[in-house]
Amino acid sequence: MGASLTREEAATRAEQIRVEDYRVTVDLSGAEDPANTTFGSEVTVRFTAEEGAETFIDFIHESVSSVELNGEVLDVDDVVEGSRIRLPELGQANELRVVGRALYSRSGEGLHRYIDPQDGEVYIYTQYEPADCRRVFAVFEQPDLKAVYRFTVITPAPWLAASNGELLSSEATDSCDVPGSVTHEFAPTQRISSYITTILAGPYTRVTDEWSGTGSQGEALTVPLALYCRRALAEHMDAEELFALTKQGLDFFPQLFGVAYPWGKYEQAFVPEYNLGAMENPGMVTFTEDYLFPSGATRAQLAGRANTLMHEMSHMWFGDLVTMRWWDDLWLKESFAEFMGAYACVHATQYTDAWVTFALARKEWAYRQDQLPTTHPVVADIVDLEAARQNFDGITYAKGASVLKQLVAFVGEDAFMDACRAYFRRFAFGNTDLDDFLGVLDEACDHDVRAWADLWLRTTGVPVLAVTAPDDDAAQPARASLTQDASPLRPHVLTAGSYARELGGEAVVKTARVEVRVPAEPGTTELAGLAPKSGPGGTRGVGVSPGEGPDGSDTPEPSEGAGAVLLLNDTDLTYCLAHPDPRSLAGLVEIVGDIADPLARAVAHSQLWAAVRDGRLCPREYVLMVARRCTAETHAAILTTVLDHARQALGQYVPVTYRTTVRRTLLDALGASMLAAEPGSDAQLILARAFAREAARDGKYARPIQEWLGGAQSVPGLQLTPQLRWTMLTAVTATGHSTVSELEREHAQDPTRDGHLGYLEAAAAMRSDRSKEQAWERIASGTLSNDELSATVSGFQLAAPAVLHRYEDSYFEHLSGWWAGHSMEIATRMVRGLYPRAVDAQAASSDPAAAAAEHPVVRATRDWLGQNADAPAALRRIVTELGDDAERAVRLQVMCLSR
Repeated sequence: MGASLTREEAATRAEQIRVEDYRVTVDLSGAEDPANTTFGSEVTVRFTAEEGAETFIDFIHESVSSVELNGEVLDVDDVVEGSRIRLPELGQANELRVVGRALYSRSGEGLHRYIDPQDGEVYIYTQYEPADCRRVFAVFEQPDLKAVYRFTVITPAPWLAASNGELLSSEATDSCDVPGSVTHEFAPTQRISSYITTILAGPYTRVTDEWSGTGSQGEALTVPLALYCRRALAEHMDAEELFALTKQGLDFFPQLFGVAYPWGKYEQAFVPEYNLGAMENPGMVTFTEDYLFPSGATRAQLAGRANTLMHEMSHMWFGDLVTMRWWDDLWLKESFAEFMGAYACVHATQYTDAWVTFALARKEWAYRQDQLPTTHPVVADIVDLEAARQNFDGITYAKGASVLKQLVAFVGEDAFMDACRAYFRRFAFGNTDLDDFLGVLDEACDHDVRAWADLWLRTTGVPVLAVTAPDDDAAQPARASLTQDASPLRPHVLTAGSYARELGGEAVVKTARVEVRVPAEPGTTELAGLAPKSGPGGTRGVGVSPGEGPDGSDTPEPSEGAGAVLLLNDTDLTYCLAHPDPRSLAGLVEIVGDIADPLARAVAHSQLWAAVRDGRLCPREYVLMVARRCTAETHAAILTTVLDHARQALGQYVPVTYRTTVRRTLLDALGASMLAAEPGSDAQLILARAFAREAARDGKYARPIQEWLGGAQSVPGLQLTPQLRWTMLTAVTATGHSTVSELEREHAQDPTRDGHLGYLEAAAAMRSDRSKEQAWERIASGTLSNDELSATVSGFQLAAPAVLHRYEDSYFEHLSGWWAGHSMEIATRMVRGLYPRAVDAQAASSDPAAAAAEHPVVRATRDWLGQNADAPAALRRIVTELGDDAERAVRLQVMCLSR
């Protein structure tokens, strides 16, 4: 992995030098031969320094053949120290030339080489964040040493190449590993950080277009556009939709930010085996090719892709134009881009419901991360690059964006956007920290934003807002109220609504809504206007008089005895775990699927899922609720996420005693709803996918799946795409109803990337002991690429608990070796993916926490942490988080057994 640059080392180096430019040549002429494991790398960098200073440059290499500093050839053995090259006795103006060879990657880190299983073609791309540029060429690898970069890329003759800058020329050359290759020269970039430089090379399909608009001074502006993907996926690259979204973003962001798009061209490449959703390299954004959909896509998937596209485009300003000084302030780009992705979708595209997905899916990521013992403030304490890599997490992305959404509610949208515009004008092409952004925000509004930032950005933990709605037997109606149960206390701007069934109808509608401001101080806050209301027979809900809301607007008349509920934070303005009063919680279980407004419905679902994870709602009852009331959901993103939650609750939180019965109830509901869904609809596809994945745990459903696969039965409108076929094949294989020869025949008919990964997962899911042993050996061998590893791990975990228990001791024995012997990406996938998942509680207990602490997996995790205090911090963090998840799972199972 190379030496982990510390914050102190980076600060010292930034004081010593200023980098002018890099001239980089990467020789990929031999990339088509898998036997060639390395490529040529040459860099010349010019920089200024303090006279007589000594520093170092970073390079994770296979070999270094030459280091020349200011015309003097240095002794390689003397100056090369691991992944660092020592630079002694610098002058005021310096020129350094480093020649060496670097390694092709199969982990998605650095320069990744992919061989297409369908046609044998080779594809190259780079991925550097946070510090893998040093895997390709020698570089001062830190974000605040910006420079101009000019790339030369040498490729086989038929290939094209792309980079941040415009392509200037492509000419034949013999000055390379393989004569007769082509040299591609690119225009110099503007001043950017090393981690957002990029190279793309291979026989990619390229489609072009252009955007026309106006610059910051009203001048006409044209931006060339291009899309890239593997040839085998070309027919599935929906260029018209992708270009339309790109143009909508380029129309929107320059106007919003007051700064014209600054990077010349705007190209986007969809690449295989990508570790991220996408990366914001200016002029050449890279995406996972999972955003192309050869097996079809639901609207939720298309909306997710649009959100990512807007997220990356917002980075052209937040992150690329203005970059954080060090990784402590990673939030200055990722939190903002996460927020802006949804904001732009709502304001500039057809995907106007982006905040619905954010409320239910993305914020769940934040809530889970913030409840772990390894949580950290949004503005984090990042001591080195290893810590930085671990902080691309739910706090930095989803919590940060949630807090920004609350900031917009706190200071006002106009003030927030004014601050963003001033930020870009003031710090363009520079580096910043939190104080820089607070400075412009301070100028744009009248609020105490620094006190706000101290409470929201420099603290940890999820605020808990608990609702109390007492019975209204007294002469004067009692008022609902809320208390903030968390430390530190934070200010909140939010809304609360009451919801009840519409008179004479089935829909649950808002009957009133109030805005609430919760101060950052102890005490209760009354929800004036949302008094509890009794229905016939003593059934109490929360409501107001029908006909007029608190804002003067008309509201539907609730039906009597409808069990109206109070829904806190119903427009999702703030970041909190909202605890409904007990009767509202029970009411939400009954009515959540019928809430008419999608955003309020998503918030209600989020609160129910939080209640499961906190032990306030029995996991078994939650899964049964989903089976009985939620499989008819019409919003694709809500349906997808709720089914994922139900499957997670079933696999982790429902005790094994109940699991088979509850699983069959869920599977029967999924199957019936799939048959009843509109043929060809998103809902039908989502239900079919969930059914196939969950059926891998129960052999009762193997026969109907086999009949679908064989064509004896069909579901009207449901197309058995290759991806769905492999999911179904994995299900029947995991339950012992398929053979290796059957999988091999299917693989021969589907040689695509998805077919290859589907085969690996299904083969690893075979029930035999020998198959599991072989899968374990393949995983541990280090020969699999990143995606091959994940597919194999996924199949391996589809096994009975008794089988998986056999590997628990081996897992803990190999943790340190895996971490030391692989890149961080591969090691992380192994450590997370192979963690013992069979954490089944066997008996109820009066003390669930004590019972969880004594569970063998939890105890083994704690023992490993205790015995490996000197293990790398990133590895300890991952194991700590996995142990916390296991402890929660056992605790919830024990609580469920006691009810």
